[in-house]
Amino acid sequence: MLADPMVNCVVAEAGRRGGLAGGLRLSSIPAMEAPAVCLLPLLLLLWAWAPAPGRASPEALPLVNEDVKRTVDLSSHLAKVTAEVVLAHAGSSSSPRATSFLLALEPELEARLAHLGVQVKGEDEEENNLEVRETKIKGKSGRFFTVTLPVALDPGAKISVTVETVYTHVLQPYPTQITQSEKQFVVFEGNHYFYSPYPTKSQSMRVKLASRNVESYTKLGNPTRSEDLLDYGPFRDVPPYSQDTFKVHSENNSPFLTITSMTRVIEVSHWGNIAVEENVDLKHTGAVLKGPFSRYDYQRQPDSGISSIRSFKTILPAAAQDVYYRDEIGNVSTSHLLILDDSVEMEIRPRFPLFGGWKTHYIVGYNLPSYEYLYNLGDQYALKMRLVDHVFDEQVIDSLTVKIILPEGAKNIQVDSPYEISRAPDELHYTYLDTFGRPVIVAHKKNLVEQHIQDIVVHYTFNKVLMLQEPLLVVAAFYILFFTVIVYVRLDFSITKDPAAEARMKVACITEQVLTLVNKRIGLYRHFDETINRYKQSRDVSTLNSGKKSLELEHKALTSEVALLQSRLKTEGSDLCDKVSEMQKLDAQVKELVLKSAVEAERLVAGKLKKDTYIENEKLISGKRQELVTKIDHILDAL
Repeated sequence: MLADPMVNCVVAEAGRRGGLAGGLRLSSIPAMEAPAVCLLPLLLLLWAWAPAPGRASPEALPLVNEDVKRTVDLSSHLAKVTAEVVLAHAGSSSSPRATSFLLALEPELEARLAHLGVQVKGEDEEENNLEVRETKIKGKSGRFFTVTLPVALDPGAKISVTVETVYTHVLQPYPTQITQSEKQFVVFEGNHYFYSPYPTKSQSMRVKLASRNVESYTKLGNPTRSEDLLDYGPFRDVPPYSQDTFKVHSENNSPFLTITSMTRVIEVSHWGNIAVEENVDLKHTGAVLKGPFSRYDYQRQPDSGISSIRSFKTILPAAAQDVYYRDEIGNVSTSHLLILDDSVEMEIRPRFPLFGGWKTHYIVGYNLPSYEYLYNLGDQYALKMRLVDHVFDEQVIDSLTVKIILPEGAKNIQVDSPYEISRAPDELHYTYLDTFGRPVIVAHKKNLVEQHIQDIVVHYTFNKVLMLQEPLLVVAAFYILFFTVIVYVRLDFSITKDPAAEARMKVACITEQVLTLVNKRIGLYRHFDETINRYKQSRDVSTLNSGKKSLELEHKALTSEVALLQSRLKTEGSDLCDKVSEMQKLDAQVKELVLKSAVEAERLVAGKLKKDTYIENEKLISGKRQELVTKIDHILDAL
């Protein structure tokens, strides 16, 4: 007989939940016991789901709220409710111990809950936060939470806990529109009683308002009023899930400033820097401004636009540097930065005051040293930073998007968040010198307040060899650039080759060299003339002989080079070869005249020639030299 697969699944599930996994096999049951097989899954499920001895669900335990003291703080645009609860186990000695209890939220406020925290009264702050998990109660609508106690509560025992809740957008402006000169009034609706699944023996409520100007409030139990405080109760023997509408209408000119959308980008670099940038959309969610706005009245009258927002302060980390603040137009110069010991305080002043319904957008960015937030052990890295930071006091963020850009090559990414966040699929971010992109963690969260300013830890692995990737890319890029330039300048990109043009270029190059050599020979002659003049003054024969020898050697070398170039011109078939040959002949004549001048000078110094005769001979020699040099110049010009 084949076993039913559904039966197998049920038995396996029952075994997993009841601790029987692996011990039961349907194949071991004989075929004749089929009816027992049909009943076995049902019995196992009932056994697995039944409460264990000494344990009961929180809603079934006989717990009682012996005393509840609630404080409802309405002094800002948030509703902060703090309840000090004395919880007692009212069961008999045979009742199971209570390891947890239930919290219920008022149906009118549950949708706007931003923060819920439970603490054990009297313990250290680092140890008194209790674990809170949302749960569902059969047959009951609304939101319920299970709170785990630090120690099990025995029958007859008591424990004091503090329940803190923060609600957003529950203070509604009334009237919804006001002029610039009017004050802002708001309405809050709640519950006179502590909404709980357990009976309450005694409870009281204190309401703290933003001002003493109260239009109206409910009068259940003859409350007492003192300045900006309302005291209700005590109310005794209140049944579970009791509700009675509490309503107060009072003046509240505190800043109703809300961040409708915020994108926080954290870019991590292993080269020592973490860049943070926040794109913020702000809106004044108080009573909408009715009528025109008068800048004159706003500046002249102190109480004009009393509920508007001129500026606010943002607290940045103490290590923040290179801070900037700008909007769509550009840099906003009205901001101020104050560096303190434990933080950097930035006063943000928008370009215009914010009235009800008005919006603005701005960007704040700064850099942080990575050694304060990034830790590593080998290839294991951990980034510990705040998911959201302080923007302004009593902040409300309707929608938050956090993008954490990790270094290129980061793998095995894990995120540890202090509260529930919504993770979107990871993205890739490309910037300078990136090849396959940097991983980007994208997280979303809605309805945040100051209590959400907590650290998030991102774990990932990174091979340190990849840190050499960007420097090597720079080196390779420059190498390719220089190599390309070298190859480019050596390539011939002409479509067709012109032999005649190439020949002309060669001839021009040779001619240029000839001109250089000829000019050097002419310079030799001038230098020798100076040597002759020094000889006539000093009558030192050695000076003249040395000059002759130097002239002969250098002239011979230059003439040989010109002759070599002349042969190259002849090889190229240029008609300039004949002109160079003619110039060589003329130069030989110039040399003879130069040497003749030296002979005449020797005769003059030796007294063999009169001075008048020497002067006449020198004039003749100079004239012939000038004619020859002029002819050489003409030939050079022709070249």
